[in-house]
Amino acid sequence: MQKSKDSKGRWRNRTVAFRVSQREWEMIDCMVSLSGLQKQDYILRKLMDWEVTIQGSSRIYKALKLQMDKIYQELKRLETGERPDEDLLTTLQMVALTLNGMKEESQHAEIRKCF
Repeated sequence: MQKSKDSKGRWRNRTVAFRVSQREWEMIDCMVSLSGLQKQDYILRKLMDWEVTIQGSSRIYKALKLQMDKIYQELKRLETGERPDEDLLTTLQMVALTLNGMKEESQHAEIRKCF
């Protein structure tokens, strides 16, 4: 069997693995789905402190809708005056950042059309 290189011509023959809790796994999955990247690419970019750029797509919109539904259900469950947990606030922040980034991307696309 012939070895293959990735899209940038690199041999990727090393494996990095680590254990996480169920809660951490769910948060990672949420962040990955909102990024639109593959899990490997997302984790590598975050570890290397490289920029994670989100390109709007139907998959991103679906992930946003799913997360917003989860946030809404969790907020409805809270008692009056009860503070949401940190995971919910982190997810809400990720959704807001994603939507804000997509808004800016849309505005830049409109500006480029004018020129």
